[in-house]
Amino acid sequence: MVSVAHSVAFRGVEACLVEVQCSLAPGLPGFSIVGLPDKAVSEAKERVRAALSCMAIAFPSKKVTINLSPADLPKEGSHFDLPIAVSLLAALEIIPRDITQSVVALGELSLDGKIVPVTGALPAAMTAAAEGFGLLCPEECGKEAAWVSDARVIAARSLGDVVRHFTGQVPIAQAQPGEVAASALTEDLSEVKGQERAKRALEIAAAGRHHLIFIGTPGSGKSMLAQRLPGILPPMTALEALETSMIHSVAGLLDEGGITRDRPFRDPHHTSSMAAIIGGGRLAKPGEVSLAHNGVLFMDEFPEYQRNVLETLRQPIETGEVMISRANAHVRYPCRFMLVAAANPCKCGYLADPERACARVPQCGEDYLGRISGPLMDRFDLRVDVPPVAYTDLDLPANGEKSSTVAARVAAAQAVQQARFGDRSDMRSNADAAGEALEEIATPDAEGRDLLLRAAERFRLSARGYHRVMRVARTIADLEGADTVQRPHVAEAISFRLASPADA
Repeated sequence: MVSVAHSVAFRGVEACLVEVQCSLAPGLPGFSIVGLPDKAVSEAKERVRAALSCMAIAFPSKKVTINLSPADLPKEGSHFDLPIAVSLLAALEIIPRDITQSVVALGELSLDGKIVPVTGALPAAMTAAAEGFGLLCPEECGKEAAWVSDARVIAARSLGDVVRHFTGQVPIAQAQPGEVAASALTEDLSEVKGQERAKRALEIAAAGRHHLIFIGTPGSGKSMLAQRLPGILPPMTALEALETSMIHSVAGLLDEGGITRDRPFRDPHHTSSMAAIIGGGRLAKPGEVSLAHNGVLFMDEFPEYQRNVLETLRQPIETGEVMISRANAHVRYPCRFMLVAAANPCKCGYLADPERACARVPQCGEDYLGRISGPLMDRFDLRVDVPPVAYTDLDLPANGEKSSTVAARVAAAQAVQQARFGDRSDMRSNADAAGEALEEIATPDAEGRDLLLRAAERFRLSARGYHRVMRVARTIADLEGADTVQRPHVAEAISFRLASPADA
């Protein structure tokens, strides 16, 4: 007789259903796990054996075989401990076999039988709900998994609680979803003194979710501006919050089951490896580009990143997803993010200051920014020179617009875009518009089109650059509440497309 329970194996943010079969057969006593288990899964037999011993349950003197089906799907992670134990308990007739067949379980067992929290409870709950199964998970993961409204989530503290629940002795109440995490945003745009052009670019980028690069001397406020970008972005929609939370769940970043509507803001260090930025590693975890999904990826000291790391950003920026290829699997993660980069104009940082610049001016500036390839620079919709702020201006009162005021305009512009694109999942903002949709919504009037054509010829815009100017111009028109893209909108978009305002 074979007893059956279920668990999941993660392929990116997708949780694939795995059938955990347990067979007790006559023969020499032994405990084996088959079905492409990794080292953590193979070690489960020792944790399960110790947990049963703590419950005073004698391990069977038979040949115990655990099969993880489908056998050709790699199984990784310690979350298979609990389903293996549940399947074995059903085979020993300690808990009813018919109940375990309709349960998806995940959780790591400690040697005393306690169930340790694991990552991925949210996508596991979605898979369980889709299959019509209940979910059995650690108590700490219950609040996270219960966000899936159709899932029946049982969050247990120990293996003994699982036995008492399934035998009807002490039923465990269904888990309830955690609280929506309160906004932790405190930085306000009004704290930035001066830099009106940079703040205007920040507003346009937020309204259309465009990519942005700041170039300026050290201490000019590039990082300060970028850190205030989340404060002017509208909250995530329910769908966006779910998408982002699933990625963070797989990465183990959800805080006590709380789901937030704040857009993620990721700011990795410039020494980060390719696996840290793009994703990968031995267990193919999501990288910073995916953790910033539906939010902002801020890369300070942009030219200081390794060249191969920068070049790998090109495809995710265009496609909104990243494919991590391994010899035995291909893992896909979504990564629709806003890239905000900051860079000094040269290695010493004072290219435009003759008193502080190094002896290699202007060659040092060309060499330094030359670390950013032309194809990658072409993907930035907005390029802004951030001038230094004089120390005499630091004593001036902060009288700029508050983040809430700018956020209201941004929200109104994004509401127009949502109404424009409807329920299309591939287009949620002007930055996503392409093909006929872009031509339909962003073609300027006659004067604007004439200006755009002359600018494309003079500055030798690529086809990608031409279309990015159209998208930015459409966003500027949305901020002004204009139905059509006009010449002033195109002119401003072109000015932000150039490397320096002086070039306009």
